[in-house]
Amino acid sequence: MQSQGPSLDNGHIENRTFDEIRIGDTASLEKRLTLDDIKLFAIMSGDINPAHLDDDFAKSTRFQEVVAHGMWGGALISTVLGTELPGPGTIYLGQTLRFYKPVRLGDVLRVSVRAQAKDERYKRIVFQCLCTNQNGETVIEGEAEVQAPTEKVIRPRAVLPRVRMAERARLHEMLSAAEHPEPVSMAVVHPVDEVSILGAYESARQGLIRPVLVGPRAKVYAAAETAGVDIAEFELIDVPHSHAAAAEAVALTRAGRVEALMKGALHTNELLHEVVKRDTGLRTERCLSHVMAFDVPTYPRPLFITDAAINIYPTLADKKDIVQNAIDLAHAVGNASPRVAILSAVETVNPKIASTLEAAALCKMAERGQISGGVLDGPLAFDNAVSEAAAAAKGIVSPVAGRADILVAPDLESANMLMKQLTYLADATGAGLVMGARVPIVLTSRADDAITRLASCALALLVAEQRKKARP
Repeated sequence: MQSQGPSLDNGHIENRTFDEIRIGDTASLEKRLTLDDIKLFAIMSGDINPAHLDDDFAKSTRFQEVVAHGMWGGALISTVLGTELPGPGTIYLGQTLRFYKPVRLGDVLRVSVRAQAKDERYKRIVFQCLCTNQNGETVIEGEAEVQAPTEKVIRPRAVLPRVRMAERARLHEMLSAAEHPEPVSMAVVHPVDEVSILGAYESARQGLIRPVLVGPRAKVYAAAETAGVDIAEFELIDVPHSHAAAAEAVALTRAGRVEALMKGALHTNELLHEVVKRDTGLRTERCLSHVMAFDVPTYPRPLFITDAAINIYPTLADKKDIVQNAIDLAHAVGNASPRVAILSAVETVNPKIASTLEAAALCKMAERGQISGGVLDGPLAFDNAVSEAAAAAKGIVSPVAGRADILVAPDLESANMLMKQLTYLADATGAGLVMGARVPIVLTSRADDAITRLASCALALLVAEQRKKARP
């Protein structure tokens, strides 16, 4: 008999008594490690070891990034024993644990217990305990001894208080959405620094990408040695410098060898110069634009913001493509009909404010089918785009106002300021892609942490998968 975790369908929790349990019975649960888990465990335990909480310190450790407290996994074993097998009424008597691998942000831990010995006299059971990660690697193993309940217990499931923290829950949702048996093949362009190599390595380890490293062999291996990672199994194409790396990566894409690009240690313009070449690049009928998928702790849904990286003062024609690119990305992450707010300083059309005229024109384009797949409204000021209370106070009746999924800024300056305000004042975090080319392009930054890099690669995988399905 096997159980996969507590039943949630009837709102009750039920145990299995000593007499009901047989040798070999198992129970398990799965949990993805989030930054919230690390922070909450630190708050509860008082363990503020910087290896778990300080990104800068963690980069100097053997793991190169923050990892879970070892006893976080032990607590999950307790969860299985206390809620599922045996369940309510169980008394912990002893626990041994051995730790083999770290649990990193984004890892999915499968926690299993298996009954291996029963003591009839004292109603005690010894359970074999095993924690494995998403790659099937053993992370923790040990034994637990419990006194099992002898009477049946069925109780209403306790409702825990909701804890709101400045965490990357929606970035983790993107990672969950990208759990797929086939990683996307991705050219990593000029990965000659520690950040670039770690981004490729961790994304490959998570099963998100199949990296093809394009850069000077000696410099790439030197970066890997500095980062403390083994890249021997990755394909590496040796080129003399960053210009050649950008050109070769684009050529690989045109030849169908890779399905996505990731910027390494070269300037964004250097890579995009090759991408936009008319005869040898990756242009489509659309202009390129950058879309950030933001996790804002105080906003109840992912928030896409565009364009803060490529188009400085976009024309109306450019904005049409920018909107469509953002809608396509929202579709890829599972939002079939995203609500698009075209931002301006005010929510009424004013001939003196060009962005209000363009917002109105974009909405009309959507009505006529020139933009598809989303619900547009604009002009909308920022407050009534994201706050239902603000929209109601202004008397705005709209399916978008107060509930926007996508914010389209008037120009790069305003989009850039909006993104940085959310990042530094609202503790928002985001992952982004360049859309509008033949393949999705990940633009990494030295400031990106591990979960941001992983989420960006997850977005690229989802977009590539969507395009595969759309092919005739």
